[in-house]
Amino acid sequence: MGADHTRAGHGASRKSRVLLVDDHPIVREGLARVIDQEPDLAVCGTAVNARQALDAIEAAAPDIAIVDVSLDGSHGIELVKELKTRHPGLHVLMLSMHDESLYAERALRAGAKGYVMKREPPQKLLAAIRGVVAGRLYFSEAVTASVLEHVAGTKRGAALLPMDKLSDRELQILELIGRGRTTRQIAEELHVSVKTIQAHREHLKEKLQLDGATALARFAVSWVESERGTHATGTAPPQRG
Repeated sequence: MGADHTRAGHGASRKSRVLLVDDHPIVREGLARVIDQEPDLAVCGTAVNARQALDAIEAAAPDIAIVDVSLDGSHGIELVKELKTRHPGLHVLMLSMHDESLYAERALRAGAKGYVMKREPPQKLLAAIRGVVAGRLYFSEAVTASVLEHVAGTKRGAALLPMDKLSDRELQILELIGRGRTTRQIAEELHVSVKTIQAHREHLKEKLQLDGATALARFAVSWVESERGTHATGTAPPQRG
């Protein structure tokens, strides 16, 4: 299964079982400590990518999966879509370093019931877990207002920022470019052809109004660094491909 923090038999049946899907060990362990201190919650397993998450769900039968947007070799939004298809009864809460203005609505459309940023205090995460398990949506007031604008038809597409116009797949590829992946590496990681990635790169340049591969790479690296709130330690230099 790949779970490195299994609590399958933890506590009484009244506890909600939580699966953690995050590719950072420190984050997983930190979240597990916070959650396991609660009388009504227990971590039943962890996973670092989509494949492990699917295996862990079969083995541990969680009530809720907490999924990071950025995963090792996969993407949280795509995993949520797959979970919605395979396990429609499973509650999903997204937890991410990425600003909710870019990902929260995407997460909601994919099937997640809540979105919490990693910089929020533990009590907010715990409230989100309990709310989602109880069948409620858990999003910030700003995201809720934005969704209502879409429903009411008052949010004009022309007012969208360039990043908002990217598809989920394009956003995923932009992040991988920002992490220093070449076109071939991205194709292998996403199990698609090099031509497909090249086409996505062209769409990215067009939508972001960037002139050439170098400009796209620089933009992607800058965006990844700003999203992390740091200088992306360990990120490979941009490569053409």
